[in-house]
Amino acid sequence: MQRENTGRDAMTRAEQAGPGSRRWRRATTAVLGVAMCLAAAPLVHAVEDAPREAPSANKPSPDPAATWTSRDAAAYWTADRMAAAAPAKGDASSEPTAPEAGRDTAASSAPSAAPATRSATRSAARSDATARHFGGIPSVGVLFSVDGDTKAHHCTASVVHSPHGNLILTAGHCNPGTRAAFVPQYRSGATTQPYGVWAIDDTFAYPGRGTTGAAADLDFAFATVAPDEDGRPLEEITGGNTLTATPGYTNDVTVVGYPNVRHDPEDRAVRCAARTSRLSGTHELRMECGGFYGGTSGSPWLTDFDEEKGTGRVIGLIGGLNGGGPKGPDSDRISYSPYFEAKVLDLYTRASQA
Repeated sequence: MQRENTGRDAMTRAEQAGPGSRRWRRATTAVLGVAMCLAAAPLVHAVEDAPREAPSANKPSPDPAATWTSRDAAAYWTADRMAAAAPAKGDASSEPTAPEAGRDTAASSAPSAAPATRSATRSAARSDATARHFGGIPSVGVLFSVDGDTKAHHCTASVVHSPHGNLILTAGHCNPGTRAAFVPQYRSGATTQPYGVWAIDDTFAYPGRGTTGAAADLDFAFATVAPDEDGRPLEEITGGNTLTATPGYTNDVTVVGYPNVRHDPEDRAVRCAARTSRLSGTHELRMECGGFYGGTSGSPWLTDFDEEKGTGRVIGLIGGLNGGGPKGPDSDRISYSPYFEAKVLDLYTRASQA
């Protein structure tokens, strides 16, 4: 959800210009493998095609023809720059708040989402579970992007097992923007991130995604990341979760995410074990656990979680209606997820073949 802004993020934050930046375009390639007999729906993915932007002290300024590599991402997103992108921990604005619906913290131009159902707003009376801070796991991390104003990490993403070992999954409204980076098992203030900083290369999502009505059922996206300086793919370093169709509305899941420091001054990963149920009046899942503030959009919902390996089967993520949860003072306590079925498997197939 977007606990700072209405809606779960801009639906088409695609035409942001920048040196070597990418924008989104439609494609209608045929589906191979997973979704048999399913007509291929359009999707968007990033391509090189944007005007040059004047460099500044706050943005990277490589040659406009240069690619955005993981080496570039690591060089740009230093510990100091990551810290500078977030509000100071002593700031009043960094204290936990009860923001509006949506759990990413990027600016939104989307209209206000539909109000939550009555059953979804009575959280405190039905669940006292609260996510706990912990050291994180390699297969889950944060998204940083250099889009207009440099922002602190605004969404959570997870590594998904794929043939090329280069795929991450997040919420569809979390459009990474230009010159984006994925930081697995992010450590606030660390001089060197334990699993590196990885450049996002291309993004795959349905253009019809949204955070209201049927469009909310498509609120998921995949992105490919560039290899590290040694040519190794991301999954070789972090491991990956297995994308799995949602088996039903009732599941025991482990949810891992990264609240933004504005909402959670500890700026650490949180996790919670919860049981899912159906979100009334929708084809989505819901779960109750406090502490999933802004920045947790895209947090994976994992079944069969292996504590030793730090991976599991991802059957959902924080996203969907309103960007992943209800409005109101208890918005951090209830989270939503799209129901993973043919459409997400179809999109995965396309992304993994890129």
